[in-house]
Amino acid sequence: MNKNKTKITAVAALMTLAFAGVSCVNEKHDDKAASTEETAKTSTPKSDLPYDLANPVKYNMPQNLFEISGIVFHKGDPSRVFAIQDEDGDLFYLGLEDKESKFTKFGGKGDYEDLAIINDQIIVLKSNGELHTFPISEINKPEVANVVKTKDLVPKAEYEGLAADEKAGMVYVLTKEVKKGKKDETEIFAFKFDGGKFTPSGTFALSYKEIADLAGESKMKFRPSALAKNPSTGEWYVLSSMNKLLVVTDADFKIKGTYPLKGGAFNQPEGIAFDRDNNLYISNEGGTLAAGNILMFKVKK
Repeated sequence: MNKNKTKITAVAALMTLAFAGVSCVNEKHDDKAASTEETAKTSTPKSDLPYDLANPVKYNMPQNLFEISGIVFHKGDPSRVFAIQDEDGDLFYLGLEDKESKFTKFGGKGDYEDLAIINDQIIVLKSNGELHTFPISEINKPEVANVVKTKDLVPKAEYEGLAADEKAGMVYVLTKEVKKGKKDETEIFAFKFDGGKFTPSGTFALSYKEIADLAGESKMKFRPSALAKNPSTGEWYVLSSMNKLLVVTDADFKIKGTYPLKGGAFNQPEGIAFDRDNNLYISNEGGTLAAGNILMFKVKK
């Protein structure tokens, strides 16, 4: 009888230890799950992109915009797009379905990368950071009479992106590649634009490592080609032709998400813009078997 009691006591003790062990494992598992959940809550939230990048409306450009670069709309009006191509100092303008484009000469041969419109002034960016400014009313002439050139506004580097926030009266110049100094981030230089003058108003940066991590790449030399501000959300959309990548940030250029540009339509994405209805547009240089184009992505309802 005593032996049986001893056996029962031993079995009970083993069961108690086993239960305690399972409880401990579950507790550790719960702690790990809670930790993972907390990390997810504190990590940078990814932007919920309101555009289907796989299904654009495609507009082929005329031959003189085979190498289309920057694009912009005047006050968001999609009935006429303004564009440049990166070899000649000509400002082009046309309807998206037009077979021919009109143009006005504003400069000589050069590497022109992007353009913006603010306060009825057109600003064109050269790759060396030089800005060419003239009134939009000058497009009614074959050649612009008085172009104001602004030099040495930004450090020596290669520049491809220019954008304006007309409501805030701000102009932003985006670095493509820094020749000297920092190599781990892209800089954006902000300027207050008033009376034709550019007043420095801060500098922002986009971390290569942060972009690479979000894109799932071990290494990435981010070389952006254009940027535009979503008028509805206040987010910045930064386009990279070399990486075929779209990066979305908040209003202060804090990175929220990255989106690959897949498919044959994205031959060489060089320009980006929004219209007043918040539709997204991306321009592409032409290729061996393709004309230059502008892709429209309708905002999801």
